[in-house]
Amino acid sequence: MTYSAFRILKEALTGHKGWGPQWRDPVPQPDYDYVIVGGGGHGLATAYYLASKFDQGRIAVLEKRWIGGGNVGRNTTIIRSNYLLDGNEPFYEFSLKLWEGLERDLNYNAMVSQRGVLNLVHTDAQRDSARRRGNAMILNGSDAELLDADGVRAMYPFLNFEDARFPIKGGLLQRRGGTARHDAVAWGYARGADRRGVDIIQNCEVTGFRIKDGKVLGVETSRGYIAADKVGVAVAGSSSRVMETAGMRLPIESHVLQAFVSEGLKPTISGVITYGAGHFYCSQSDKGGLVFGGDIDMYNSYAQRGNLPAVEDVMESGISLIPALGRVRLLRSWGGIMDMSMDGSPFIDRTHIEGLYFNGGWCYGGFKATPASGYCFAHLLATDRRHETATAYRLDRFRRGCMIDEKGQGAQPNLH
Repeated sequence: MTYSAFRILKEALTGHKGWGPQWRDPVPQPDYDYVIVGGGGHGLATAYYLASKFDQGRIAVLEKRWIGGGNVGRNTTIIRSNYLLDGNEPFYEFSLKLWEGLERDLNYNAMVSQRGVLNLVHTDAQRDSARRRGNAMILNGSDAELLDADGVRAMYPFLNFEDARFPIKGGLLQRRGGTARHDAVAWGYARGADRRGVDIIQNCEVTGFRIKDGKVLGVETSRGYIAADKVGVAVAGSSSRVMETAGMRLPIESHVLQAFVSEGLKPTISGVITYGAGHFYCSQSDKGGLVFGGDIDMYNSYAQRGNLPAVEDVMESGISLIPALGRVRLLRSWGGIMDMSMDGSPFIDRTHIEGLYFNGGWCYGGFKATPASGYCFAHLLATDRRHETATAYRLDRFRRGCMIDEKGQGAQPNLH
């Protein structure tokens, strides 16, 4: 089934009786050429690009719960490529370009909205840093504009410009950044992969790996053993636990990141705003709710729930930036498990076990990286070569002294 305006009209006139399931619910086969562990955005995108761009077959995606139940459905939906370092900016710009053609590629409405991402600056030093970042973005083929205070005021006059402690002096704007509907991204990739023969197997938890003579033979699951020539792991905050069953200890800590949505409001925030004097970011959904978040909860956890001090910290930052938020009611909150690497940047690499590959350590950047992460991981699985935009995302970069410390705050997860 393909989607089109004609199809929507036809179904509306016939009582919507022609819609079918968006993907199959297959029984696991005894063996596959590729098994992708993790049915989130990165795992589904990997399977989709393996089948569509690299012409690979006999692929399975194993998800321990349901599609969309993990981080891909528990984020603040922001997409952008406003990075500084050479190890990151080309990759995220590649991802943003894939976002721009995603809906046509998938034949699915992922609600990609390039409404602009504005990073505010509050000091002269921040302005210099924003200018440097913007120049790096432009050199890597992206777009960037440095706004003064009047330029920011013209976009968002309700911000707190006059606060003596954190006056707004300008901002770095990426107009091509924006948001996408997180659930629709997962469903679109799942549907696209299924249409190309990928088996998406839900309620199938991987409990271990079968390894012999340094080579992975397959995975042990709650639904039995599944053999595979190659196994790719993309399980976000569960990375440490899953890879531990293969005898690997990763340079990753898992932390909860909370997100929030307010009651529905009239159109207020046209794009995405990030605070320069605190960790706070906010946009408005198509339903009218303000979607916002802040720092991770600072303790290690595998639970999809957070604590009240982090809630208070996010609300304080939000009201400091947008005083009118004090009159808005909070509708709900949720938590995702962030796989925080030691330098704040991810991994897409082979492991020391033949046939076992790893994708993780995305910290705050997982959702925006979904298309490029899937494409680069598929490239690695299919060719055994790193994609040109992901050559720096190696597991051994700490031993080699090649960290990608985007924020320049040291090798400690809670600082990123």
